[in-house]
Amino acid sequence: MAKKVKKSFHTGTVKKTIKINASKDKVWRKISNIVGLSSWLVDVKKTEYLSKKKKGVGAVRLITFADGTKIEEHIVAWSKGEYFTYVATEGLPLRAYVATISIKSKTRAITELTWQSYLNSQKMSEKQFLEFLVFMGAFYEASLENLKILLEK
Repeated sequence: MAKKVKKSFHTGTVKKTIKINASKDKVWRKISNIVGLSSWLVDVKKTEYLSKKKKGVGAVRLITFADGTKIEEHIVAWSKGEYFTYVATEGLPLRAYVATISIKSKTRAITELTWQSYLNSQKMSEKQFLEFLVFMGAFYEASLENLKILLEK
């Protein structure tokens, strides 16, 4: 008889940081366009506004990925030129997903960007959750690499 895998809720974090050879203003202009993701986020087909508001707290976006997955995200904190925080309300195998993208100048020409998130899963095995965390980490890394290439052109 197959051993029954215990499924429960799991909590984890993902944090990736990258240094970009571009001014803080240039980096902020790119990342604060919350529907301009298809140029750098891996496998994004399109991003659209679900709110009249385009920037700041209360802006809502819907991201459609190449595989058809749709994720709805709401901006819940915003400090112009510094950071923004968003929560995913639908589309992920999670009960909670909160992420912050923040930037700071290292020098006039180098900006450090950090993308950090907190996740709480739906019921799944520990192995499934750990695999999901690895997937998210790889997704952040590849996306940030794309962003860096784009901004350093």
